[in-house]
Formats: sequence, C-alpha cells, structure tokens
Amino acid sequence: MAARHFLTLNDMTTSELEQLLDHASRLRKEWRAGKTRDSLKNRVLAMIFEKSSTRTRVSFEAGMTQLGGAALFLSPRDTQLGRGEPIEDSAIVISSMVDAVMIRTFAHDTVETFAAASSKPVINALTDEFHPCQLLADMQTFREHRGSIRGATVAWIGDGNNMCHSYINAAEQFDFHLNVACPEGYEPDQSLLNAHSDRVTVVREPEAAARNANLLVTDVWASMGQEDEQKAREKAFRNYQINPALMSVAAKDALFMHCLPAHRGEEISTDMIEHPTSVVWHEAENRLHAQKALLEFLILNRLD
Repeated sequence: MAARHFLTLNDMTTSELEQLLDHASRLRKEWRAGKTRDSLKNRVLAMIFEKSSTRTRVSFEAGMTQLGGAALFLSPRDTQLGRGEPIEDSAIVISSMVDAVMIRTFAHDTVETFAAASSKPVINALTDEFHPCQLLADMQTFREHRGSIRGATVAWIGDGNNMCHSYINAAEQFDFHLNVACPEGYEPDQSLLNAHSDRVTVVREPEAAARNANLLVTDVWASMGQEDEQKAREKAFRNYQINPALMSVAAKDALFMHCLPAHRGEEISTDMIEHPTSVVWHEAENRLHAQKALLEFLILNRLD
C-alpha cells in the first residue's frame, strides 16, 4: 500500500481531520493525566530541518518519545542534502530506514519531490507555501474552547503567507468563512483565492475583517527568509495589529491565536498574548498532541 503523506490539509478528508482532532484531544487528556503510551515503540521519525524551529522540533521529538519511539534531527550540515545529493535519492535511502519523515523547508516542491520518492509517510512541517501542522493545533484549540468551528467566521490579519494559505484550506475542510485583511500587494496566492472564492473575502481594513468574527489570527510581518524586507513590511503593515481595540469589534466570545514566535509591539500589541481572549499557550501545546495523533494515523493507519 502506498504511503499516506500530509503535505497540506487537503491530503486528508474532512472526516479524517475531525477524527484526528478528536484523537488529539484524547491524547492531550491522557498526557495531562500522566498516562503513558507506547503505540510507536521501536518506530523512528526522521526530522529534516532546512528552516530552524523551536515548537516544531520540540513537539515532534517529544511526541515520538512520549509514544515510545525515537526521532532523528537532520540538518543540511549533517546530511548529503546540503551537499547536492538529489532530493529523490535522499528520500529513497532515508525512507528505507525510518517509519516517517518530517520536513521543514523553504520551497514547497521540495517536500512534494521528497514525498513522491519516499516509501514512508512524509509530513510537511512548514514550507513557504503551507503550514498544515499548525492548523491542526489551531483547529483542535478552537474545538476545545468553543466546539465546532463549522459556520464560524475567522479573521486573518496581516500577510497572505503560508499560514494564511493553510487557513484558506481549513475554511474549506472545516466549513467556516475566512476574512483576510492585508495591504495591497500582500494578498494570498491568487489561485487559492480563485479556488475558494466562496470561502474567502479579502479586505483592506482590519476592522472590516474582525467585525463579529469568532476567531482572530495573525503571524509575524516578516517570516524567515524575508529579513531584508523588514523595514518595508513594518511600513506596509503598521495598521494591521491585533490589539484589544480590534478584539472589541469581534464577537463577544471571540478567541485570539498566534502560531508564534510573536513580535510584541508589531503584529500584536504588547499585552495581547496575556489578553483574556488569548489561547496562544494552549494552541502552542496542542502542536504536541495534534502531531502525536497525526503520527499514529500515518504510521499505524489508525485513530484510536
């Protein structure tokens, strides 16, 4: 049987995603209750990092350990990937020795090329185009605080980046409407907008996106690899900050999320993470639980 991959949210059905999030919440409760689980005993996850990370590395490595398995950290400095070996060749060899591969890189076609040659499941842990693992954590967090997100309105404030792209996919998969507030020139990918025009509304004013929304989300103004654009982006996004004033126009029970790391005083006000509407720390921890559920699904083909 061909390996199942998780490169975008669209690699799973809505039913599978819902079951996965249910399982992730069960795993969270078990872990917090001190229960041990060895479902992935003697299994190995290869973690390929071309982009550095805190939450991604800790959550995947800790997750494999908590499930009884092991994780290998691989950077371009440690492997032939950084010395020009074809991606396909590396994929064939690495996947022959492990049970799954997680990749965090720049170009999305890197993970697609790797997955096409891999005999084991490949997980996209972030590319410049998509960040589906973060959306699993975000959707799990919303469900745990407010129940189903079906029929809700989500406001994305800021750059039409990889996180925004995954929120567009999530709008389709989880049946909510997405308002994107961004300056001209920083819109999400047009082909994605065209494919999901009934799910996404692009506006210029943050207040228009946030009005009566059930969830407000943002990300840093300049992502990794865009450092040379920092000053230009600070100017373009100066009015695109989530703060208590913007939260006040959202629905009364609206939540605030951020995938972290956050630049306080830029995309969010200095007090926003500690604001009563914030579930950012819960969201961050859920990277661990959602990915444990994902690993069990891909490696064991089960969600129980």
